[in-house]
Amino acid sequence: MKGAETIFGLHAVRVMLERHPERVHTVRIAERRGDPRVQAIDELARRHHRPVERIDAQTLRQLLGDVAHQGVAADVTPLPPWSEDELLAALQSAKAPLLLALDGVQDPHNLGACLRSADACGALAVIVPRDRAAQLTPSARKVAVGAAETTPVVSVTNLARTLKLLKEAGLWVVGADVAAAKRADEVDLAGPVVLALGAEGSGLRHLTRQNCDFLVGLPQLGAVESLNVSVAAGMLLYEAVRQRQAQSRSTL
Repeated sequence: MKGAETIFGLHAVRVMLERHPERVHTVRIAERRGDPRVQAIDELARRHHRPVERIDAQTLRQLLGDVAHQGVAADVTPLPPWSEDELLAALQSAKAPLLLALDGVQDPHNLGACLRSADACGALAVIVPRDRAAQLTPSARKVAVGAAETTPVVSVTNLARTLKLLKEAGLWVVGADVAAAKRADEVDLAGPVVLALGAEGSGLRHLTRQNCDFLVGLPQLGAVESLNVSVAAGMLLYEAVRQRQAQSRSTL
């Protein structure tokens, strides 16, 4: 189907049917899959009047390639990218928004992995520069395993300008730096915050660094000098989630 993207996996397909059934065109299920989780997806699709096709496993493999599809795939309308104005508008109704900004990350696999972590941690959106950075290609979508259809990507002309606007909107900008004096757990990430990570190897650019309120590092006890950007993003996002959950428990 023209303009459609294919997502796969039990979780990705189920979430799309639960949250955005109107964007699901067709659900494909391997013929021999009849376990409860697959059956639940079948019933969910039919409840929302989405077509369900049963196909043999070999055809599904040819369609998707060598991926862990778990016997389920779906053709969906891609989530349209947000503009900078749409992001700023979304902040108005968001409580303690969590954003991820990727400063010149060029590997689409890293972008996809960052999207997956951002989705898992409840991030409002992922921000990327429009030039000299990975965009939401089919390769990035595949690595994201459905997260690209639920977590908006905001492609901006000038990342430094966007960070300034976010600061004016009340968010703190926290940059990742392997040489930072503070650890991530020593900075408040429970409030409205943007986590900014730099490109593979070179790190944050000068202008981006200038717009950071804090620079934080991650504890490293081994011999490796720095972490992959998607790994670092996941660790920082989960530190933010940890702090938010701890704060929530303390107010009960």
